[in-house]
Amino acid sequence: MNKDIIKYAIVSVLGRKTRSYLTILSILVGIAAIFTLVSFGQGISSYVTEMSQKQGVDKLMMMPKAFTASPDSTNIVFTKDDLSYIKKISGVQEATPAVVRNAKVQFKNYKEKYTYIAGTSTDGNEKRLAEETFTLEIEEGRTLKSGDVKKAVLGHNYLIPNKIFKKAVNVGDKITINDISVDVVGFYKEVGSPTDDAQVYISLEGAKEIFGDEDYQYILIRSAQGQNPAQLADKIKEKFRKHKNQPEGQEDFTIQTFQQAIETFTSIIGVINAILFIIALISVIVASVNTMNTMYTSVLERTSEIGIMKSVGAKNSFILTIFVTESGLLGFLAGAIGVFLGFILSTIGGAIAAGFGLALLKPAFPLWLILGCLLFATVVGALSGLLPSIQASKLNPVDALREE
Repeated sequence: MNKDIIKYAIVSVLGRKTRSYLTILSILVGIAAIFTLVSFGQGISSYVTEMSQKQGVDKLMMMPKAFTASPDSTNIVFTKDDLSYIKKISGVQEATPAVVRNAKVQFKNYKEKYTYIAGTSTDGNEKRLAEETFTLEIEEGRTLKSGDVKKAVLGHNYLIPNKIFKKAVNVGDKITINDISVDVVGFYKEVGSPTDDAQVYISLEGAKEIFGDEDYQYILIRSAQGQNPAQLADKIKEKFRKHKNQPEGQEDFTIQTFQQAIETFTSIIGVINAILFIIALISVIVASVNTMNTMYTSVLERTSEIGIMKSVGAKNSFILTIFVTESGLLGFLAGAIGVFLGFILSTIGGAIAAGFGLALLKPAFPLWLILGCLLFATVVGALSGLLPSIQASKLNPVDALREE
């Protein structure tokens, strides 16, 4: 009987091609939207997880409290004495400064670009801390070493023609930073953010040569083994506040753990995904109403057919199962096509995002997402046809036959 029910549902769907097509279309749009949005959400989550693994949760970042969109938005800086004080605090394994300034960068005779210049230490442990914090891995050439004053390592986008400049920059080329000539010694791998991949990395000595000051915008900190980064952040904040003679609550600096940064970013992404999911869900609800209307029409068209089945002994549960199966089949077909369409849209969207340097917007397609969308579409279809199916199952066979 189960095979007969499925066969009957398939024949019914194929026999009403136009109506079935329109019903499937209304559902698959919502499923495709949900699949696309969730796949990008999963991709971003995977990116954040990968970055957190590279960065490690043992790191803290100290920065001016007034930071808004850029390091140039505040005059608050840290000094060498501040750095020395931080290094002496119990629980701090190591600390390194970072200079981040916006500057004019030019290559050959191409139009100048304005981007961030990051000056970091070339000392072994401090250099490693900075590279881990900014998730930097060398792709071509070499990293900066002691004595590199007018040398630079560039972000990945400088390797791509028409990305930063018309032609790609190569190891050994010269660029100018604020009209000071600098040799390019290497390139870092793609980070996934256009801003990060367009940065120029120089030594602290190079930053002093170009910008003319020795103050820092950041202090990067690694907590000692066994230390709780969040507790260490509170400890450093309290001690440094007293060191600077600043009233509690009126500090001009802030300290953030990378775990907190990751959680904040993940929360924001979660809220955005939830909003987009709700919007997509509305289209699925509208589609379910359309499916319900289709099934009501189907019941009316087959009233006499239902009467014949009931007159030869078909039970109410059998009639109910037939129509629920039919509506569920419509949902399943819509889900399958919706998942396929969502996969294509996500792949194209990911390729476009990668072309703009947004590697973090790379979709992910876990098995649970595919199966979940198929199941969701099938259940929505089946539930949408439930009320019409109940109505069909309760028809009186004599009244149903009289309809003819």
